[in-house]
Amino acid sequence: MRIAYVINTFEGGGAALPIPDIVEVCRANGHSVDVAALSPRNGRAMPALRKAGLEPVVLAEDTSSPALMLHRLDAWVRKVQPTHIWTSLTRATLLGQLVGLRQGIPVVSWQHNAFLKPANLALLRLMRNRSRLWVGDSGYVTELTCQRLGLPAERVMSWPIFRIDPDLAPAAPWRAGEVVQIGSLGRLDPSKGYDVLFRALLALRDVPGLPPYRVTIGGEGAEYARLQGFCQRHGLDQVRFAGYVEDTAAFLRGCHLYAQPSRQEGFCIAAHEAMNMGLPVLGSTVGEMTHSITEGVSGWHVRPRRPHELAVKLEQALRQPERLAPMGQAARAYVAQHFSPAAFMQAGSAVLQRMAALA
Repeated sequence: MRIAYVINTFEGGGAALPIPDIVEVCRANGHSVDVAALSPRNGRAMPALRKAGLEPVVLAEDTSSPALMLHRLDAWVRKVQPTHIWTSLTRATLLGQLVGLRQGIPVVSWQHNAFLKPANLALLRLMRNRSRLWVGDSGYVTELTCQRLGLPAERVMSWPIFRIDPDLAPAAPWRAGEVVQIGSLGRLDPSKGYDVLFRALLALRDVPGLPPYRVTIGGEGAEYARLQGFCQRHGLDQVRFAGYVEDTAAFLRGCHLYAQPSRQEGFCIAAHEAMNMGLPVLGSTVGEMTHSITEGVSGWHVRPRRPHELAVKLEQALRQPERLAPMGQAARAYVAQHFSPAAFMQAGSAVLQRMAALA
């Protein structure tokens, strides 16, 4: 197959960063891939694509109209002459479906989001039959895609978009007398729930007997000024903003506990990266984290948007920091079992076989 892979943007994080791993599986199965984004956003994912031997194409600007994006996508697909179009995220899927219909090319579509705006959901339901196959990026999103798009199970497959690196050395365990290091990676966006985390920290301020701790947020985004201002106004001196993190393994290796207080998630790659680094995860009951975290064994669950519940779980973790490393080992064992390179290859190969049959 010659696959034209189109995604909304080359923003760093989320659905764009796993593309090199996905392409590697495609190539191992004898297929070629060309990759394009409708617009660049911050373009953080592009260096990794080039390192993987791809030449990412940006079709338009972030401010371009959908009509212009459609026109340029149509022209790019005609130039590439693929046998299949593979779309990722809602705008790329809707435009890719139109191009596939116009040019008579079968379309396969990723689903990554556990949350869709009502208008986008309505459009995807209307256009659901324009994609011959739908692929969920996790078991959770696969089930959700069947339900919300009204698709039969045979038209939806699961390919979790995370594979561990078994050679990565895990984070060092907490030692008595150390500051407990709490980390989180994600866009500074309301969906990530960092405002909820900071309100939980306020609730912990007067709790006696807690060890010293520090919270480091790795990421950038439109919420930076608001979140930083909140911390400054309320004297949350233990919070540090690290900016965009290129080397996530190095960042996580400096942590003892990982927090993911998101309002919504799909797979949540960062939380699973933390588990692979031997960190317990305190995560919201959203997305794949509802399956991956075992309460009190590999981490803790908390309902989203509830800072006081989050504060209670943080207090539990901080009162017994010596438990963090054994819980992190359990987390690492879980992802090693479920998201190994072999499992990633097997799931991807099965999807590609179904794709090939569509031609």
